Amino acid sequence: MTAPLVDPFHRAVTYLRVSVTDRCDFRCSYCMAEHMTFLPRKELLSLEELDRLCSAFIRLGVRKLRVTGGEPLVRKDIMTFFRAMSRHLDSGALEELTLTTNGSQLRRFARQLAACGVRRVNVSLDTLDAQKFARITRWGRLAQVLDGIDAATEAGLRVKINTVALKGFNEDELFALVEWCGARGFDLTFIEVMPMGEVEGDRLDQFWPLVDLRARLAERWTLVDVPERTGGPARYVRLSETGQRIGFITPLSHNFCESCNRVRLTCTGQLYMCLGQDDDADLRAVLRANPGDDAPLVEAIRRAIARKPKGHDFDYSRSRVRGEVGRHMSVTGG
Repeated sequence: MTAPLVDPFHRAVTYLRVSVTDRCDFRCSYCMAEHMTFLPRKELLSLEELDRLCSAFIRLGVRKLRVTGGEPLVRKDIMTFFRAMSRHLDSGALEELTLTTNGSQLRRFARQLAACGVRRVNVSLDTLDAQKFARITRWGRLAQVLDGIDAATEAGLRVKINTVALKGFNEDELFALVEWCGARGFDLTFIEVMPMGEVEGDRLDQFWPLVDLRARLAERWTLVDVPERTGGPARYVRLSETGQRIGFITPLSHNFCESCNRVRLTCTGQLYMCLGQDDDADLRAVLRANPGDDAPLVEAIRRAIARKPKGHDFDYSRSRVRGEVGRHMSVTGG
């Protein structure tokens, strides 16, 4: 019942990303359509069901739990779930409880998160220009996010900024973003845009390969590769002149699948073994059919991990997009 999860390619699965809602108070243009149809609330797992599922994964060797959305902090009573998960930190079964957020609700929740044992948060921020921010998020307000980031630091949370590299949108802010993060002691990770879900516009036009971005950084700073890892797909460098750390997540230009240690659980109980594949396992049905017995749930998890593929098929080469998946990024939370 408690033997660790190992996939067909001998990779131990120790990292679970769990989406607690598909809803978001932003409509970022590379992530979702402006007029989204969200799931009926009755289809979502209850907070108690999310607890039961995540706890089963923790018993099977998951050591890092990242809460995602949509925007996780818009889920009603979400702090109930964080408080429930904190017991696994207290017992030592879970090494890290964290979340990825757009920052809009951090002023409201940062201190409560810290009280639950959250020590760091990833904040998605693609621009420091208020007008561009409103354009890319459609509904977002930059000042609210910056205030949320301030609230996180005031609560003692370490902040990492995640920036999607978008050609023609934030290329001209590359150095400004690095300097802004450096001045505040934030790590910064750049991410290549991924072909997930139908959105307005052409993703090929948005794609800015990080090998080009890194070359531009090297024009101003000395980049030193570092072996540090945070449990995710980012590869890091340190800027010799400032000491700050910059990460690169490159699903398109440099596939990172050989070291994948993670799976993704949606708010409806679908387990995706790969972000870039459509194969999934319905854990909600097993969960609800066996309310008092976790043995069938554990067996269903093991069967799913046995189908984990070697990697994704994302590809922007040859001037076309290949390997697209039908669901939006907000479904599996990145």
